[in-house]
Amino acid sequence: MKKPTQSKLIFAFFLLLTFFVALSSPLAAQNNIILFIGDGMGFEHVRAAGMYSTGLPGSLCFEAFPGKSAMTTFSADNAITDSAASGTAIATGRKVNNGTLGLAIPGDGKPLPTVLEILKKQGKSVGLVTTTYITHATPAAFAAHQPSRANAAEIAADYLDDTLPNVLFGGGGMGMTPKLARQHGYRVIQDANEFSQLDTDTVSMVSGQFGQGHMPYEFDGLGNLPHLSQMTETALKVLDNNPKGFFLMVEGGRIDHAGHANDLARDIFEAIEFAHAVQTALDWASNHPDTLIIVTADHETGGLQITKNNGKGQLPDAAWQTDYHTSAKVPVYVWGSNAEQIASAIQDNTDIFTQILTAAASTTKQK
Repeated sequence: MKKPTQSKLIFAFFLLLTFFVALSSPLAAQNNIILFIGDGMGFEHVRAAGMYSTGLPGSLCFEAFPGKSAMTTFSADNAITDSAASGTAIATGRKVNNGTLGLAIPGDGKPLPTVLEILKKQGKSVGLVTTTYITHATPAAFAAHQPSRANAAEIAADYLDDTLPNVLFGGGGMGMTPKLARQHGYRVIQDANEFSQLDTDTVSMVSGQFGQGHMPYEFDGLGNLPHLSQMTETALKVLDNNPKGFFLMVEGGRIDHAGHANDLARDIFEAIEFAHAVQTALDWASNHPDTLIIVTADHETGGLQITKNNGKGQLPDAAWQTDYHTSAKVPVYVWGSNAEQIASAIQDNTDIFTQILTAAASTTKQK
């Protein structure tokens, strides 16, 4: 008789953990989990986008969510995290060193089960959507296990040989090719025309490889490529065919890049489209009450400070403190059953992992 592998034992432990959490949890079951990550999106980025969009801060759709909190983002080896470490903390509930994806470093270096992998094991469909290339740090933290975020080819291999998310939407290249995806059972689409013709009722594995590298900034126009909100809508239509529900991570990845460049206009346009993607999910969830939506960031980028609101359609006056990440707390917004309770429990990025598994495993027996 073959002994179970260590990875199988780890998965079994986490599944058992979610079962016992469910027994004691007062939360309603959430069949569908949608996690939005605005890469680099701090409080001031959100405020600036609201000012430009409507003339008023606090006006983005997710700012009206009933659950709100602020969370810390430090990594295991630095007060200022990178996206690999912060993504891993969110995806696995464990702090790791900067640059690390899904491995216990510091520690024994073994793979850490991600929330995507755990929920897939429970029978849910799973997906990753991003405006960066698909093997970039944040999506990779949910479906790959590598000592370095730079291992693009190895990250793609982890996706295609092991994790196999049902939906992979983002920029192409960087280890991911149409040929490789097709060899592993994916329907591949590469532009907005193919995207619009996708039969979401029948496809179960789809790889959207939109251009090479990161997708264009909203400010510059996307040409014949889909917007983040459109990718979100289509991902939902593919994933919701599963009666057991789904887990979807959607990243507004280029908010961070605009922050690094201290480019306020592109930062704001990315954040506004990110909000459009959240609204798309919220509209879908209005007919699916067994859905949990969490909107947050992996870290803040740029040390942005808004100094003056110049009204709708006008860039606010702003000051940047750095061209890198900061240690500032980032916002958390929660929609769904027990949103306030879930949000209040999220004080550090590792708490999101626990809250998602608790919500996904909870029974509906409430007193």
